Amino acid sequence: MPIQVAGRRRSAASLAKAFPGAEVIDVTSRADEPWVRLSPFYPHGGIPVPQTPGVTSQSVEGIWQALKVFETADVDPAKLAITTMTGLKRTVRKHGPVRGHRDGLHGDRLLPYRAARRRIYLPAYRWVLEHRTGDLVERLRLLAADREVVLLDYTTNGDVDDPATPLSHAALICLHLQGKWPEED
Repeated sequence: MPIQVAGRRRSAASLAKAFPGAEVIDVTSRADEPWVRLSPFYPHGGIPVPQTPGVTSQSVEGIWQALKVFETADVDPAKLAITTMTGLKRTVRKHGPVRGHRDGLHGDRLLPYRAARRRIYLPAYRWVLEHRTGDLVERLRLLAADREVVLLDYTTNGDVDDPATPLSHAALICLHLQGKWPEED
């Protein structure tokens, strides 16, 4: 059976009509245990920061936000230590336009958005799927063998090269389960 991705903001009735009989699982930071552990905001701890040997983060989102560079602000290593799933975001309203993501905490190169997804986000999230949530990935695999599974996320974009909308981690879970993980840089 396939695993699909749908928007978390859809009503239960809309989901039931679109996916009759499917197992619907929220995998966002607002999900219940155990599925919340698939959120990039979840503080697993010990997640290696790409291109930064010996440095780890509590969450994938902590890495993404820590390495973001703005017009008026460079990296923010404090984001790596946040365990509350809140206070992670860094905004253009506060720091000005995003210039890119630093290629490692101490890197001298700024990565454009698509390259940052491949070089930072994909390896960090894949590490979590393989080292911190393997039990949940296996549960999804077993569920999908019996029935259709729908993962709820705030975005549904599974195309790493489409910068128009944020990348869906639920879509990445689907790709991981299908053995179609996007190429990392």
